[in-house]
Amino acid sequence: MKVIERTKVWFSISLVIILLGILSFIFRGLNYDIEFAGGTMLQIDMHQSLEENARLEEIVKEFSGDSNPQIQAVSGSGSDTQITIKVKEIKPEQIDELYMAIANEYGLDTETKADLIEHSSISPTISSEMKKAAIISTIIAGILMLLYISLRFRDICFGLGSLIPLLHDVLIVVAVYTLFQIPVNNTFIVALLTIVGYSINNTIVVFDRIRENRKFYRKNEMAKLCDVSIQQTLGRSLGTSFTTIITVFLLFLLGVQSLRWFALPLLVGIVAGTYSSLFIASPVWYLLETKLHK
Repeated sequence: MKVIERTKVWFSISLVIILLGILSFIFRGLNYDIEFAGGTMLQIDMHQSLEENARLEEIVKEFSGDSNPQIQAVSGSGSDTQITIKVKEIKPEQIDELYMAIANEYGLDTETKADLIEHSSISPTISSEMKKAAIISTIIAGILMLLYISLRFRDICFGLGSLIPLLHDVLIVVAVYTLFQIPVNNTFIVALLTIVGYSINNTIVVFDRIRENRKFYRKNEMAKLCDVSIQQTLGRSLGTSFTTIITVFLLFLLGVQSLRWFALPLLVGIVAGTYSSLFIASPVWYLLETKLHK
């Protein structure tokens, strides 16, 4: 397998996907959920399937004062539909008025308000802190892994060679979130850190084999060293990834909507992590090794 020889091909494929994500981010942005955008969420059991929600949207706009509310249908049992309404932060009395207006329009319970399953509010200050915490946690994880791998392998090239693919995987996952407008919430952080951990594990396997085989190759044979090491770990990497993908795919196929939104980026992240550990990490290490250790 000539991996190093086709470095430009692997880099180009990744670059195209990342650029698509960047363009989507510029023109469409991320679909921030209430945890990151701040606001109020109401979950209401409508006891019916709604073919269109134009009237519901009018009511929400009128009683909340939000010109752009988010209304998301979550399928329940039978023909029941749960409606999750996300609006800008509103007062408690406005929540009651909004629910009563919806209840009167659609014949819901107005006495005990039993159809109002839950409601919660998050201030913009808290959501801003959550964004900051998500970014900081990802950066800290990357720095610690860079230090550990560099010390463990006694070579900064291995550390950088593992960090750059992790950045690649994060950008791919962000691209998926913005291209498919997946809600960015707490599961976004979980998905990112899970993918980072999975990817670094595969990369370490390849790098460990490179380190073991290094003594058998001269300095001008680094490309062959990488190709042979990847070939030796290919079966293990693909086998592990395939079994994991089957599990996550079943979660996406059979899970409820909230699990599907978590499983989809995880599925893409596992594929991207496997790809980067085989076709990005080793070429990056090779380029660093040949430039820094001439």
